[in-house]
Amino acid sequence: MQSRSKGKAILMVWAALGWVVGRPAMAIEEPKFSQVEKSGDFEVRAYAPYLVAETLVGGEFGAAGNEGFRRLASYIFGGNRGKQKIAMTAPVGQQPAPKGEKIAMTAPVGQERQGDEWRVTFALPAKITLENAPLPNDARVTLRRVAARKMASLGFSGTWSTERFAEKKTELLRLCTSKGLKPRGEVQYARYDPPWTPWFLRRNEVLVEVEKL
Repeated sequence: MQSRSKGKAILMVWAALGWVVGRPAMAIEEPKFSQVEKSGDFEVRAYAPYLVAETLVGGEFGAAGNEGFRRLASYIFGGNRGKQKIAMTAPVGQQPAPKGEKIAMTAPVGQERQGDEWRVTFALPAKITLENAPLPNDARVTLRRVAARKMASLGFSGTWSTERFAEKKTELLRLCTSKGLKPRGEVQYARYDPPWTPWFLRRNEVLVEVEKL
């Protein structure tokens, strides 16, 4: 029964993403940033601080991403302890969800290497802070404030294969070097669309924190 509810929650998250993608007026909230530089699909952004729910998962890239997404979906759809009611972004707010506090959808779902594990993250809406955020029921899900930082990003469409991300990671790091930027930390993989989106319409990115050389 529990796995069925969890699976339903995951489908609701992806349904929300799929519903909003084609409707600019109802765009899903994303972490706020200002554009510093843009050249084709390459971009440098200055991000404001924001809060993420995250979880660490072992295993290979694809399986780890799926497991991490399941944990975060459970948190977003009521697997949390909260004192205030947080309205969900339409149309997700109109869907049934497990008992508990509900949190608005944002994008993207991020994934990056953390030692021998993968860190899977989900940015929370701007109105949620560490002080008012509902605590996760799952001890494997934690909340973290991401400080303001400058990020280089490379956008692309296509599949979510390990090979595809590795190819774009190499390209991103090469572009950073050519533009006099020094990467810091691991490259993050970001997915913006549900899995049933045609591969050629998917919005994907690889991102890495940077500083001037």
